[in-house]
This record gives sequence, structure tokens and C-alpha cells, in this order.
Amino acid sequence: MLFKNRKPNVEEELEWLINELKPSSDILHKPLRLEDKHAELVYIRSVVDAVQLQQIVIKPFFELASEQHVEAYLKSLPNQQEVTSKEQVLLELTKGSVVVRLKDELLLLDIKKVNTDTVRETSIEPTILGPQYALSEDIITNLNLIRQRYHKPSLTVETVEVGQKSQQSLAIVYDEEFVREGVLKQIKSKIESLDEPVIQSTTQLQRLINVRKRSLIPTMMTTERTDRVVYNLAGGKVVLLLDGAPTTIIAPAVFWDFMTSMEDNYGLYWVTKFSKFLRYLGLFTSLILPGLYVAATSFNPEVFRVELALSIAGSRIGVPYPSFVEVLFMLIVMELLTEASIRLPKAVTGTATTVGGLILGTAATEAALASNIMIIIVALVAISTFVIPINEMGFAIRFVRYLLLFAATAAGLAGLALGLIGILMYLASMESFGEPYFKLFFEKKREETRVKTS
Repeated sequence: MLFKNRKPNVEEELEWLINELKPSSDILHKPLRLEDKHAELVYIRSVVDAVQLQQIVIKPFFELASEQHVEAYLKSLPNQQEVTSKEQVLLELTKGSVVVRLKDELLLLDIKKVNTDTVRETSIEPTILGPQYALSEDIITNLNLIRQRYHKPSLTVETVEVGQKSQQSLAIVYDEEFVREGVLKQIKSKIESLDEPVIQSTTQLQRLINVRKRSLIPTMMTTERTDRVVYNLAGGKVVLLLDGAPTTIIAPAVFWDFMTSMEDNYGLYWVTKFSKFLRYLGLFTSLILPGLYVAATSFNPEVFRVELALSIAGSRIGVPYPSFVEVLFMLIVMELLTEASIRLPKAVTGTATTVGGLILGTAATEAALASNIMIIIVALVAISTFVIPINEMGFAIRFVRYLLLFAATAAGLAGLALGLIGILMYLASMESFGEPYFKLFFEKKREETRVKTS
């Protein structure tokens, strides 16, 4: 394939490519000669699969009868890439392509070595039912996993480069038949306007293309599960796959998406409904329980029965500071344990956090730094937070409950109620690429999908 739009000087083009890469020690410029056959290879040894290069290019060169046969063979290979400019060739070389000079032509072949294409088991969103394998860190492998589960011909994949220096491949995947055109246009516009030098993860990309740069609640979803990707593609959403990242971005995403587990699609009806109820109960508990404890003990003890109010007051005998400080102290300890469980090696995580929690809880109550009821509340809050299926929403809820705690500290139950109303108003005002964040019903869209597919 010749460079387009101008008559190339192959010798100069090859020399330019070699000079651009010359300081690196893993650049190879290998001539191939046999009788009247002559070819040259330029590639970066560390990113090219040497076995494939030997089998696909070098061995056929010496086995085929003539240079014309070699040329016809190389041009028929499915991994041959279109050449548009010398800058594009240089970029593809860094990704694992091989430049073959044959006569007065430069051919570009994709023979990259991939060490990140291992399909892993789900670890972030584990389920009992349904598929158990997650995405890998290789974009081609991920596209393969998606296409194996979603066979509509209207599935469209567009590839762009992001990161001015890293030049990572980003695949924009959507079903052309069902995608919301406005959403797709907004996402493409955001991606085109990126000027970040290095982009290495989907969470970083998510932050960069977010409409609200300092949003409290996530408006896009990251997932590792291929079945979640397929369900969202069928619902008209856009999926962003970044090469080198084991998770993908789904947009738009509304509040209820973050509270949905993929097991909801596989379980029995009443089991699923009960699981959802527990999930929302956990959400409500983790949000209001710390603030409710402070409000009830410091401002409005009359909301409890007399026996319970006396029991709570009795458990706080000897605690030298107000209930707000007690709650804040225990919540921060819980956050530290949670962060430690993330950072510690897996071999010691369970033991260290369990022992740490037990020792700290026991020592805090014996030293009268916290009441027994406070330990129960903190444990319940921690457990309730982890029932939220998507970690991003769980992290956001962990922050929001401090806002409600401060509101309850300032004005008791009235402050807690006003804080909840304020959070609901904030959520109701949000949008995710034009979709209302508190969008409740999707029946109309589902009906439209059924009509289009029938």
C-alpha cells in the first residue's frame, strides 16, 4: 500500500522511520535476500510476536518462487493495514506492526505481541448465576468477547486514539439501530476535545469526559462484565473500550442502573424482588443511620420508645464527647479499615481487617471512646454499603452520608430530613448525556425496541 496523496520515495520514507526510532536499542532493520528476491523489515522487537513474524513473513519469503509471489501473498494477508501517512506508520510500529519494503512499496502488517489478552474471572462484580468471565486488558480480545454475545449486524465499532503522548486505542461501540443519536454525538464531541497527554484507565477517561467535572454522583458506569455490556448495548447505550484497561465505560447511566445487579436477569422473580428490596434497604440504612443516631441522641430522643432511649443513653455513660464526635471517629476508623483492605496484599487482607476491626471495636468500648450501640451501628453501615452492586455508587454514598451527618448535627431530625430532600433535589436536577438521572420508567423504550426487532 503506497502512501496516499503524493508520489512516495520509499528509500526516504524507510530512512525517516528508522531515524525516528533509532535511539531505541530494540529497533531492528533486517534485510531479506535470496537470489533475485529482496525485501527489508523494520520493526520494534519488544512489541512484535517473533514466532508469527517468522511463520507469516520470513518463512514464506524464502519458500515462494518469486518476488511477485511474495508480493501477492503479503497483500492477501488479513492483518495487512492501510497506510495513510508516515506518521501513522510510525505510530503503528510502536504498537507492534511490521513494515515490509518490497520493490517500491511499503506494506504494513499487524503482528503485535499481546500479553494482556487473558480472560479473567469476575472480581469486581461477582455473581452466583450468569457468566463468570470478565473483560481482559486487550481491546481486540474484549471486542471478541462482546461480539460472541451480541450478534446483530448493526453493532458498530469506531476506533480513535486518545492521549496526546500515550496514543491509546479507544473503541466506541454501539448498536446503530438503537443508539440515541444525541448521546452518541455528545460522547464523540467530548472525546474529540480531550487534550490529556496520557490516558491509561477507563476511570480517568470517565472523569475527563464527564459533563460535570466535580460531580458528586457518577453519571457513567464502569463494568468488567460482558453480559452487562451486552444488555446495555441492546438498550441503546454507548460502550467505550480503552486498550489496556480491564473495565469499560457505559453511557448514559441513570441512578437505577447503579442499583441493578446482573443476577436480577437470571434469578427467580420473587428472589430477585427480595434482593432488590435488600439493596435499597441497605442504601437507605447506610445513608441515614449515622445521622439518625446523632439526631436521636442529641436533639430528638423522643422519637424512640422510652426503653430504647434509656438503653442508648445508658450505653453512652462514660463517653467523654458528643455523639457527633463519636460517630465521626468510628466512621473514619471504618473508612481506614476499608482502604486498608483495598491496599493490603490479598493473602493478609481478610485477617488484618477482621482482627483490626475486632481489636479496635473492643478497645474503643472498653476505653469508653464509643458506646456498644455505636459499634453495632458502624458495623451495620459498613455491611449496608457493600450491598450496592457498582463500586462507584458505593464510594459516592460513603461521602454523601457525611453530608447528612453534618446536617443532623446542625439541626437534628429536621436537618437530616432537609439534607435528604437536598440530595434528592440534586439527583433530580442531574442528567447523563441528556437522560434525566432519576428516569424511572423504560417501558416505552422497551416497546420501541420490540417493535424494531420484530
